[in-house]
Amino acid sequence: MKYNFRFLTLLLCFGILSGCVSARKPKYDVQIDSINSGISNGKKVYVLLPGNKNTSTDDLQFKEYVSYIDRAFSRIRLTKAEGGNAADIAIFLAYGITDPQTQQYTYSEPAWGVTGYSSSTTYGSLTSYGNTGTYSGTTYNTPQYGVTGETSHLGSYTTYSRWIILDAYYVTSYSNEKKMEPVWKTTITSIGSSGDLRRVFPILILHRRNILAQILAKN
Repeated sequence: MKYNFRFLTLLLCFGILSGCVSARKPKYDVQIDSINSGISNGKKVYVLLPGNKNTSTDDLQFKEYVSYIDRAFSRIRLTKAEGGNAADIAIFLAYGITDPQTQQYTYSEPAWGVTGYSSSTTYGSLTSYGNTGTYSGTTYNTPQYGVTGETSHLGSYTTYSRWIILDAYYVTSYSNEKKMEPVWKTTITSIGSSGDLRRVFPILILHRRNILAQILAKN
């Protein structure tokens, strides 16, 4: 019983550790690429427009995403054009997520079993008949448990590619010359297990103390 208890205790410890790992907050690997024209200083008033095809400014999802971007922009003192404010730059917001991609992998787990015996105890009885006798007995071995090898397993995981693209253009160039003159462009990409873009979007925008704000502050 002593060794059985130790074996169960080890299994319990592995279960607790596994639970601790699964309870951690998910990590997001975010890549940001930003480029600017080099002459964007002073362009602080913006208007956000849909960059996705067949998406209008009244689209509920677009409005939700705009609210996150407005929050990020406010931290770097960009002003949203409202009321009588004229916009300096028009920013087109495009976003999307791919179909799920499933990958397979192999992993090993320790195989548990009897590695030996710590002691043996024999119980029996002797029956005599005159000058002869017979003995009947049973030997009980106390097993020791441990790792006897490993087993291979096949697992799989599913990932999604998520992206956000912000394209900024001069409003005056389009108004005067009907020319789309770029100011800056920022692309945010991420690969992860969540296929819910609404859940991931604010994390990508405000990731790691607002990386987006740090990047756009250079524009």
